[in-house]
Amino acid sequence: MTRRLSPTSFPFILLLTIVLLSGPASAIKFQLQAYRYPQSKCIWNPIHNNALIIVTANVGPGEGQQVDVEIVDSSVHKNVYLSKKAINGETRLAVTSHAEGEVGVCFKNTLDSHYPSEKAAKAARIIDLDVDIGADAVDYNAIANQESLSGLETEMRKLEGIVKEIVDEMGYLKKRELRFTDTNISTNKRVQSFAWFTILSLAGLGAWQIMHLRSFFKRKYLID
Repeated sequence: MTRRLSPTSFPFILLLTIVLLSGPASAIKFQLQAYRYPQSKCIWNPIHNNALIIVTANVGPGEGQQVDVEIVDSSVHKNVYLSKKAINGETRLAVTSHAEGEVGVCFKNTLDSHYPSEKAAKAARIIDLDVDIGADAVDYNAIANQESLSGLETEMRKLEGIVKEIVDEMGYLKKRELRFTDTNISTNKRVQSFAWFTILSLAGLGAWQIMHLRSFFKRKYLID
């Protein structure tokens, strides 16, 4: 027997689909070239304030190479949350953001000074990076075991966390909209003030030119 969904259930299904697809998580695998004096290679992800960030980096083998990792953000303070040197294999890092913006996971692959120069061009290590932010970073299985939650209760707890992220996102967008509105109002006032200044300046310059020409013509006895 086929069970049909009632019309009232469609909004709930739509909301559930949006919620499940909205989790901010990213995974990337790349090759990090080694140099004597390397530059940082950063992977950036958007974050909100007080967001939990779990970084899992799996660094492949590489003789004579040292991989360092640093977690920073793009705020005006340039916060450095964590710095770890000489990571190998799987490394798991956890931090909490202090500002709105983006968080960057930065890697450096330093080549050993005794490494043969003819092989330096091929020196690289493979990095498998997984970044989980917000609700995706929470270990709900551990919470379920600790609080003896059922499968449905665990899913509801997960949905609660994701919905909270959506609410925070809407609040952040609202703050940005208000800030942009204030900027537009301030800009309009400045433009109006500049326009009035320009008009008054032109009017004053025109009056001065008329008086100057009138005085000139009087000195030349062209007018009374």
